[in-house]
Amino acid sequence: MTEQDDSRLMIRPEYKPKAIRSYVIRAGRITEGQRAAFDDCWPRYGLSLHHGRLDLEATFGRVAPRVLEIGFGMGDSLLAMAQQEPDKDFIGIEVHPPGVGRLIKGAADAGLDNLRVYMADAIDVLDDCIPEGSIDRFQLYFPDPWHKKKHHKRRIVQPAFVEKVRTKLKPGGVFHLATDWQNYAEHMQAVMEVAPGFTNAVAPGQYAERPDYRPITKFEQRGARLGHGVWDLLYRAPVSE
Repeated sequence: MTEQDDSRLMIRPEYKPKAIRSYVIRAGRITEGQRAAFDDCWPRYGLSLHHGRLDLEATFGRVAPRVLEIGFGMGDSLLAMAQQEPDKDFIGIEVHPPGVGRLIKGAADAGLDNLRVYMADAIDVLDDCIPEGSIDRFQLYFPDPWHKKKHHKRRIVQPAFVEKVRTKLKPGGVFHLATDWQNYAEHMQAVMEVAPGFTNAVAPGQYAERPDYRPITKFEQRGARLGHGVWDLLYRAPVSE
């Protein structure tokens, strides 16, 4: 399917204009199955930036712990978490249409009702849609490392972003970050260790063991066989403001 076809079907991310983004929209062919998922499953699982502030209880039809993940890629690990933790409600944000299509098809095939998805710029979603103090666990796994020094300003983990995350977390909520780039892990840790209102859930200056709830991806398994490391960081918001 061509990019022109994607535009005609409106299978494209929502975003507001901005000078610097922390991601690039990479080319990727949408399969027939993924395209059908947008037709069949988006009305059930899709959320729109343009609908404004999200009513979480109405959206999920219950009160439950809430997990938000930015940049779920092809969605395999987020789908697995939603299946493994049915007592929690999950919100995923991704700009890559093939990944969104794959995730919502998988959710429909599994009969899940505890997952919703934005195909939109994450900063716009946080600003316009996610209520303050509403998220129990905020997940940022393997974001683009922008490994060239001249591109470090594009890294999503910056003080202003971290403060935005803090406002969305419930008291005592957890911000869980993971990366397979040591330089980015060190950058994340440096930012988080001095971020107002956050405490390292392990110990000051320490990385965390991978929590059981975060699945090991195929990419991560392949990297481990090649001797590549993965760094998890867990930071907790204050119990009371």
